[in-house]
Amino acid sequence: MKPNLKRMVSVFKVLGDECRLRILKALMQRELCVCELVDALRIPQYKVSRHLGTLRKAGLVDARRNGRWMYYSIGRSATLGFHHDLLKTVDSHLHGTPEGRRDDDRLSRRLAVREGGRCVIGKASC
Repeated sequence: MKPNLKRMVSVFKVLGDECRLRILKALMQRELCVCELVDALRIPQYKVSRHLGTLRKAGLVDARRNGRWMYYSIGRSATLGFHHDLLKTVDSHLHGTPEGRRDDDRLSRRLAVREGGRCVIGKASC
Protein backbone atom coordinates (compact mmCIF):
# COMPACT_ATOMS: atom_id res chain seq x y z
CA MET A 1 0.00 0.00 0.00
CA LYS A 2 1.41 3.37 -1.00
CA PRO A 3 1.05 6.04 1.68
CA ASN A 4 -0.64 9.27 0.81
CA LEU A 5 0.89 12.59 1.80
CA LYS A 6 -1.35 13.10 4.87
CA ARG A 7 -0.51 9.63 6.18
CA MET A 8 3.21 10.27 5.64
CA VAL A 9 3.00 13.55 7.57
CA SER A 10 1.18 11.87 10.46
CA VAL A 11 3.83 9.13 10.66
CA PHE A 12 6.60 11.74 10.71
CA LYS A 13 4.81 13.55 13.55
CA VAL A 14 4.60 10.30 15.52
CA LEU A 15 8.32 9.72 14.97
CA GLY A 16 9.11 13.21 16.25
CA ASP A 17 9.39 12.01 19.86
CA GLU A 18 12.51 10.60 21.52
CA CYS A 19 10.60 8.09 23.68
CA ARG A 20 8.70 6.70 20.70
CA LEU A 21 11.92 6.32 18.70
CA ARG A 22 13.54 4.42 21.57
CA ILE A 23 10.48 2.18 21.94
CA LEU A 24 10.51 1.40 18.22
CA LYS A 25 14.21 0.58 18.30
CA ALA A 26 13.66 -1.86 21.18
CA LEU A 27 10.71 -3.47 19.42
CA MET A 28 12.77 -3.94 16.28
CA GLN A 29 14.83 -6.46 18.25
CA ARG A 30 11.85 -8.55 19.39
CA GLU A 31 8.35 -8.59 20.80
CA LEU A 32 8.29 -7.07 24.31
CA CYS A 33 5.86 -6.47 27.15
CA VAL A 34 5.37 -3.07 28.80
CA CYS A 35 7.39 -3.91 31.92
CA GLU A 36 10.36 -4.97 29.76
CA LEU A 37 10.20 -1.65 27.92
CA VAL A 38 9.94 0.23 31.22
CA ASP A 39 13.01 -1.52 32.62
CA ALA A 40 15.06 -1.27 29.45
CA LEU A 41 14.29 2.34 28.59
CA ARG A 42 13.84 3.70 32.12
CA ILE A 43 10.64 5.44 31.13
CA PRO A 44 7.64 5.38 33.52
CA GLN A 45 4.96 2.79 32.74
CA TYR A 46 2.25 5.36 32.06
CA LYS A 47 4.46 7.07 29.45
CA VAL A 48 5.39 3.80 27.76
CA SER A 49 1.71 2.84 27.57
CA ARG A 50 0.71 6.24 26.19
CA HIS A 51 3.45 6.15 23.55
CA LEU A 52 2.56 2.58 22.57
CA GLY A 53 -1.03 3.73 22.02
CA THR A 54 0.17 6.49 19.72
CA LEU A 55 2.42 4.08 17.82
CA ARG A 56 -0.43 1.57 17.47
CA LYS A 57 -2.76 4.24 16.12
CA ALA A 58 -0.15 5.12 13.49
CA GLY A 59 0.13 1.46 12.48
CA LEU A 60 3.75 1.18 13.56
CA VAL A 61 3.12 -1.22 16.46
CA ASP A 62 0.85 -4.23 16.99
CA ALA A 63 -0.23 -5.77 20.30
CA ARG A 64 -1.31 -9.22 21.36
CA ARG A 65 -2.50 -10.54 24.69
CA ASN A 66 -0.97 -13.62 26.29
CA GLY A 67 -2.68 -14.18 29.65
CA ARG A 68 -2.10 -11.10 31.76
CA TRP A 69 0.63 -9.81 29.49
CA MET A 70 0.30 -7.55 26.49
CA TYR A 71 3.15 -8.05 24.05
CA TYR A 72 4.05 -5.37 21.53
CA SER A 73 5.87 -5.75 18.24
CA ILE A 74 6.54 -3.80 15.09
CA GLY A 75 3.28 -3.61 13.16
CA ARG A 76 2.70 -5.79 10.14
CA SER A 77 2.02 -2.74 7.99
CA ALA A 78 5.27 -1.19 9.22
CA THR A 79 7.33 -3.98 7.69
CA LEU A 80 6.62 -2.82 4.14
CA GLY A 81 7.73 0.09 1.98
CA PHE A 82 7.71 3.56 3.48
CA HIS A 83 7.38 2.46 7.12
CA HIS A 84 10.04 -0.21 6.75
CA ASP A 85 12.52 2.26 5.28
CA LEU A 86 11.89 4.72 8.12
CA LEU A 87 12.29 2.06 10.81
CA LYS A 88 15.57 0.84 9.30
CA THR A 89 16.85 4.41 9.38
CA VAL A 90 15.76 4.90 13.00
CA ASP A 91 17.43 1.64 14.03
CA SER A 92 20.71 2.31 12.27
CA HIS A 93 21.03 5.87 13.57
CA LEU A 94 20.00 5.16 17.16
CA HIS A 95 22.31 2.15 17.32
CA GLY A 96 25.39 4.35 17.50
CA THR A 97 24.09 6.79 20.12
CA PRO A 98 24.94 6.53 23.84
CA GLU A 99 21.21 6.25 24.62
CA GLY A 100 20.77 3.48 22.09
CA ARG A 101 23.70 1.51 23.49
CA ARG A 102 22.46 1.92 27.09
CA ASP A 103 18.93 0.88 26.10
CA ASP A 104 20.31 -2.19 24.29
CA ASP A 105 22.44 -3.19 27.29
CA ARG A 106 19.54 -2.84 29.75
CA LEU A 107 17.21 -4.70 27.39
CA SER A 108 19.67 -7.59 27.05
CA ARG A 109 19.93 -7.90 30.84
CA ARG A 110 16.14 -7.72 31.22
CA LEU A 111 15.50 -10.36 28.55
CA ALA A 112 17.95 -12.72 30.26
CA VAL A 113 15.40 -13.26 33.06
CA ARG A 114 12.64 -14.43 30.72
CA GLU A 115 11.44 -17.98 31.19
CA GLY A 116 10.32 -19.91 28.16
CA GLY A 117 10.55 -16.76 26.07
CA ARG A 118 8.05 -14.94 28.31
CA CYS A 119 8.17 -12.12 30.81
CA VAL A 120 7.83 -13.45 34.38
CA ILE A 121 8.72 -10.46 36.52
CA GLY A 122 5.99 -7.87 36.21
CA LYS A 123 2.99 -10.12 36.76
CA ALA A 124 0.96 -7.37 38.42
CA SER A 125 1.82 -4.70 35.86
CA CYS A 126 2.06 -6.64 32.61
